[in-house]
Parts: sequence; structure tokens; C-alpha cells
Amino acid sequence: MKGPLFYSKILLFGEYGIIKNSKGLSIPYNFYNGALKVDENPGEEAIKSNASLGRFADYLETLQTEQPELVQFNIVELKADVAEGMYFDSTIPQGYGVGSSGALVASIYDKYALDKITILENLTRDKLLKLKSIFGQMESFFHGKSSGLDPLNSYLSLPILINSKDDIEPAGIPSQTLDGKGAVFLLDSGIVGETAPMVHIFMENMKQEGFRKMLKTQFVKHTDACVDDFLKGDVKSLLSNVKQLSKTVLGNFKPMIPASFHELWKQGIESNDFYLKLCGSGGGGYILGFTEDIDKARKALEGHKLEVVYNF
Repeated sequence: MKGPLFYSKILLFGEYGIIKNSKGLSIPYNFYNGALKVDENPGEEAIKSNASLGRFADYLETLQTEQPELVQFNIVELKADVAEGMYFDSTIPQGYGVGSSGALVASIYDKYALDKITILENLTRDKLLKLKSIFGQMESFFHGKSSGLDPLNSYLSLPILINSKDDIEPAGIPSQTLDGKGAVFLLDSGIVGETAPMVHIFMENMKQEGFRKMLKTQFVKHTDACVDDFLKGDVKSLLSNVKQLSKTVLGNFKPMIPASFHELWKQGIESNDFYLKLCGSGGGGYILGFTEDIDKARKALEGHKLEVVYNF
């Protein structure tokens, strides 16, 4: 048995801000993917994944009992497949901010949800919000509180524009300029990040009035501007707003930036060779970078692993 592939995602803009109703923009990232699978001779990773799926199946059984109107699964079939050794065969790195649990949630919904909303039908806003709500409940098994956006992106394999909590839509993003020097890239921090502790720090900070004010007047403002610029293809304005966003993050989200990257982050802002921002909740995993000249950025970031995800 081998199920369909579900891809990783990159939240270009909106990390933390979307909790407070900023805009957001999420794109599928086809470099990594995963699928449900059963093997004759499972390896160590497969056995671990299978045990985790068993716990997830129990959680989903409880979820559908407590919220019967939200979603129902073919739990009998799911548990039988788990007993057969089914696991999630994935190249998506965990703790890297590219949606490893999102792809898993999408694949389970796709295969086992009854009366599921399919990607082939007319996806009205209500259907998208319903899917997001189902996915949020499903994914909270993995890290406490989930917006449901990662699985939604993986399930639809489309860029998603978040206008606000209750207003999301598939987005058309400008096509890439393949020979363009400008680029969005992933920088590997070499550290695995954990979502839950980072979100906890953020929620604690939200209790301070000064932090809440900064979030509204700076973080959300620059995030919204970045989303608008990116969709319009206004590179000059985009880079200027990303620079402001990068500064705001360095000043106010230090715990989310691995300590060994504080200097590099600052160097990018001062030299204008590149600007860094959080990719997901931070704390490790990937860091997102933006540059108007990828060759310059590569030189400045020598010794670090870079993956270009979008050229402009």
C-alpha cells in the first residue's frame, strides 16, 4: 500500500501575527513530501511512526465522539491499517517549520474522513474555513494549539492567502523569474526547533501591554505590507518591508532566534545583503531569507546551507 503524496509548506509571512489577525501567505514547498505506507520489513523510523499513528488514531476517535458534527472518520479501517504496520513515510524534516505534521494530517483526512471535502469541488470560503477548523483540531494532537493552516496548505497544494482568521482564500502568486537574482531562501540553522515552547513564550509575552502594542503597530503592520507587496510583485517595496520586519523580530523575538544567529541576523540588516525572518515558530529549524542578489547572499552566508525556494 502507498497513499498519495502530500507536500511540505512554507509560511512566507504571518508567523505569530496570524494568531493576532495579521495577514499571512503560505505556499506549498514540493521539495519535501510524505505518504502513508505499509512495508513488509519496516525500519526503525517506520516502527516509531506507526506507534505515533496508533496514538493519533485514539485521539481522532475521541475527537469525533466529542465533536460529532465537526468530522467523522472510518476509525475501524484506520486502526486496522495501523495494526498492519501503516506509517507515514516522509522526507519532511521534523521541527524545521515546514509542516511535517501538516502533511500527515492531510493524508489521514484524505484517506479516512467520511463525507470529506475534496479538492475537486468548488472551494467556497465556508468549505475552506470548515477544513481549516477540522485540520486545526486534528493537528493540535501534535503541538497543543494549531491554526490548521499547514494541513490545509498540504491538502490543497495551493498558495493560501490569510486575510484574517475568518477570511482565507486560495491565492495566485506571481510566477517566478527563474533567472532573477532576487530570491527567497531557506537557511538551515542545524538545530531542531520545538513549536510548543516557542508558542508558550509568545503567549507569555502577550500578557505585556508593550509587547501587544509592538505587535500591532510594527509586526502586524510590516507583515501585512509584505503580503501585499509579494502578491503585487513589488520587489523594491517588499525588500524594504522585509527589512523592517527583520529588525522588529530581532528586537522583540530574540528567544525564537537561535543564539548563534543573532549576529548574522544583524549583519544582514546592516549590510543589506540579505534579511532574515522566522520560518514557522522559530527556535531552530529553518530561517527564511530574502535577498535582491542571491550571489551576494551566498557569499555573505558562506559555510551555511541555503536552499532557494522562490526567484524574483
